[in-house]
Amino acid sequence: MTSVLDREMYSEAEAARLLGVHQSTLHYWLEGGQSRGKTYRPIIREAPRGVRTVTWAEFVEAGFLREYRNRKVPMLELRKFVDELRDTFGVPYPLADRRPFVSGRRLVYQAQVSAGLNPEYCLVSFIDDQLMLTPPAETFVDRVEWVDNVAAQWRPDDNPRSPVRVNPDIRFGRPNIEGISTEAIWEQIEAGENVSTVADTYDLTVPQVRWALSYENSVRAA
Repeated sequence: MTSVLDREMYSEAEAARLLGVHQSTLHYWLEGGQSRGKTYRPIIREAPRGVRTVTWAEFVEAGFLREYRNRKVPMLELRKFVDELRDTFGVPYPLADRRPFVSGRRLVYQAQVSAGLNPEYCLVSFIDDQLMLTPPAETFVDRVEWVDNVAAQWRPDDNPRSPVRVNPDIRFGRPNIEGISTEAIWEQIEAGENVSTVADTYDLTVPQVRWALSYENSVRAA
């Protein structure tokens, strides 16, 4: 039986839209590529799969990399680092696992050193002699909800107060609030319904409907 992490969830284009990254960037993370005569292995996948679909685990790991989306992510360093994490924790998707971020920070630090990872891209760093998550890693962890150390759902909205969630078991992984698609809520408002009516229709609160609209409007404005 296919685990939730291996479940094919999105097209590459849809995953990129939900993550807020260019599709070409996501494709590079997933499949690697060529630049200046050099071939680069993927960061997320162990090897190119030659497909334009994205599993839940790949989506979550791309969610980690998106925290660096405004920087030039070094393929070679991160590829080696992810390989180190995969071997150290014995899991195929180490960035979709809670342990590297919580209970295994010292192992992560050792993997960073072994991979020669630039400090700008590290998951953990020493602060007052304690290993702490770096800001991008902490932002990623705050977006994820974990069940048995596995990423169970992800918050696509940048605002930490947002109730919008992406869950592989709800609405086929599309953004929702309490199981109601944010897109469906947005469409109802666009069709002329008022916020209170839509809230009553879907048994939501008015603030929840407004959160859905805020999220959908931000996606469409991007």
